[in-house]
Amino acid sequence: MSSSPDAQSPGIDDLIIDVLRHRVGKDERAAKSHDWYTAAVLSLRDKVIDRWMESTRRTYAQGDKRVYYLSLEFLIGRLLRDALNNLSLTKDMSSALKRYGLDLAVLEELEPDAALGNGGLGRLAACFMESLASLDIPAYGYGIRYVNGMFRQRIDDGWQVELPETWLSHGNPWEFDRRESAYRIGFGGEVVEAGGGVMWQPAEVIEASAIDTPVVGWRGKRVNTLRLWTAHALDPIKLDAFNAGDHVGALENEARADSLVRVLYPADSSAAGQELRLRQEYFFSSASIQDIVRRHVQYEKDVMTLPDKVAIQLNDTHPAVSVAELMRLLVDHHGLEFDSAWDVTKRTVGYTNHTLLPEALESWPLPLFERLLPRHMQIIYAINSRVLRDARKAGLDDAAIAAISLIDEGGDRRVRMANLAFSGAHSVNGVAALHTDLMKVTVFKDLHALYPERINNKTNGVTPRRWLMQCNPGLTSVIRDAIGDAFLDDTGKLEDLNKLAADRELGERIAEVKRSNKLALAEHLTELSGIRLDPDALFDVHIKRIHEYKRQLLNLVETVALYDQIRSHPEKDWVPRVKIFGGKAAPSYHNAKLIIKLANDIARRVNLDPSVGGLLKVVFVPNYNVTLAERIIPASDLSEQISTAGMEASGTGNMKFALNGALTIGTLDGANIEIKDRVGDENIFIFGLTADEVAAKREEAYNPREIIEGSRELSQAMQAIAKGVFSPDDPTRYAGLMNGIYDHDWFMVAADFDSYTDTQRAVDKLWIDQAAWREKAIRNIANVGWFSSDRTISEYAKDIWGVM
Repeated sequence: MSSSPDAQSPGIDDLIIDVLRHRVGKDERAAKSHDWYTAAVLSLRDKVIDRWMESTRRTYAQGDKRVYYLSLEFLIGRLLRDALNNLSLTKDMSSALKRYGLDLAVLEELEPDAALGNGGLGRLAACFMESLASLDIPAYGYGIRYVNGMFRQRIDDGWQVELPETWLSHGNPWEFDRRESAYRIGFGGEVVEAGGGVMWQPAEVIEASAIDTPVVGWRGKRVNTLRLWTAHALDPIKLDAFNAGDHVGALENEARADSLVRVLYPADSSAAGQELRLRQEYFFSSASIQDIVRRHVQYEKDVMTLPDKVAIQLNDTHPAVSVAELMRLLVDHHGLEFDSAWDVTKRTVGYTNHTLLPEALESWPLPLFERLLPRHMQIIYAINSRVLRDARKAGLDDAAIAAISLIDEGGDRRVRMANLAFSGAHSVNGVAALHTDLMKVTVFKDLHALYPERINNKTNGVTPRRWLMQCNPGLTSVIRDAIGDAFLDDTGKLEDLNKLAADRELGERIAEVKRSNKLALAEHLTELSGIRLDPDALFDVHIKRIHEYKRQLLNLVETVALYDQIRSHPEKDWVPRVKIFGGKAAPSYHNAKLIIKLANDIARRVNLDPSVGGLLKVVFVPNYNVTLAERIIPASDLSEQISTAGMEASGTGNMKFALNGALTIGTLDGANIEIKDRVGDENIFIFGLTADEVAAKREEAYNPREIIEGSRELSQAMQAIAKGVFSPDDPTRYAGLMNGIYDHDWFMVAADFDSYTDTQRAVDKLWIDQAAWREKAIRNIANVGWFSSDRTISEYAKDIWGVM
């Protein structure tokens, strides 16, 4: 990659010293590693700022339409390596630091992993922001600047322990405080008559203040803005209460404001938790919508032209209240008639759905919603009346109308946020072909019947800059030598590797890179867990959020069955295998936390058993995050994508693994289907029931007990787990978990077990033929370039936003 024009002036080594002395306040002889890290970031940031300002000026000068991406999560990871790579300054920075005896890789490790997300939803948002800048599309990302964010996971005696993630404890050199961009966010109160109309008078008001982080696109083409909101009380301290001796109560207002930006996804199992979640979602949605409308009116004057200059994309249902908030501003503050405001809102807003799980389609108790947001409740009722009248005119029956309603009139009356987002958007997209098709016949069946033109598909993608070039420079170098540099700007060019898939020399070079990555990961995991791993073993990886539908439990039961088989048949030529698990469970999700404990209990038993030798190892990696993913994915041989068919919207880990040369074992679910279509049936391991077959089994008299008792391996493995073989300290610990499979098996663990086991043995057979394995790995790399977030964003830009 060639250096950018400004890479040489001024010399970055001189710039680092100037920053170290005058902004960090340290002499180079006294500076510690963290001082040098800060100096390196601030030096690079200076170069970023010039491009950032140029990008903004160009947008205003050209009158470009802007994209605004609202997401409760942005799992951005570390930014130093990302910015250096995208500005082609990695070599310059590394050379400059070497002059002072410093290693860039060591300094990069000092950057905290920003705790702004949980899983695929947040990482997708981060990939999208990078691609928006890389494609030169003006955009803002809007979210919350969580002080602690998603918890830091520690494993104590195999159990998950949640600790606060203190990523901001030493500040964040990437961010800029924009105190001029502050907005008042109201809660509670009442709606009163005002000037012939109505006006909301909140009982409580909190200030949202903007913190900006630059997002650098590939080759520095554009720098966009990630704007995160922090909260402050209007009166941070009640001096009269403080002086009266109530020192804690005097800070109550600031504490209530601080709670909005303290933790991502506070547990909502209590009424207080539900209220905090709703307050968070409205807080960031209101601040973002106010900021968007203010900017538009400031430069375009006429609020009616909002859809011509603004595209708002809601990332899942969390920002769905934005529909009502935009309506409130247009009607109450800008004087639009309700129908005109509704037309402007629908033409401006797009909604991305990420789940088919009914419990994940957020809804709020109507009394809570009306108490916190009384004006919005009025607006939602008014929207609902229009939607239901449309439904009645279209001839829909009472059952369909009840399903479409924004208000669930069941025993616990609730506001349906997904229905609000769907109704208030001109575009509703799924994130994989199967997911989009299922949306039309499941969760949005009746809304689709009413608005058949609205649902469309935009299959997810990942940024190749982070998930190939940065995390796997060795593989990137080998690919460049083989097919040239064109794929760096267009990952579709990776298809040129197909003609070299059977080339023995290329296969061996890629295998050498893989082994080097595995060796580095093995050393890291040894430091974390004390377990020694063989880099020549098959690295079988299952890293993602812990949830029953993602079926870590199926993998663990098969692991126990494999353990039994190795011990029972030591004469067989078993393929050495390392099972690597990682992921966090929601704090209130009992079964998910129990699955983590089971993984660690199995690991403890298997790893200390001399009878299996080095043939099987099990590792649970604590505190899985973006940085760990960047270590693990390039070292993986087998990618576990084994969700119950019909339940995973898309997945993006599946794309990252394949791009780095891992083969997939998976169900016909989410984007696995499209990956299969791209790489070829012979280059992926597909097993199990289809989505239609899962649905049919759930409707019929499915008897999992019969299947379990008919499978010797499955029965033995489940009995061992249930009877305490892996939990001698508490023999009944996993009885309930196993009984759930015996009694109903909602996630089809028993139904898919034999197919999964047979497919795993097919994996073993292929692994023995390393030449064949390498050829399939190359074909995976060659054919997944289509799953670039650049392609996804191009489709959004053309089909939904109208900005390309």
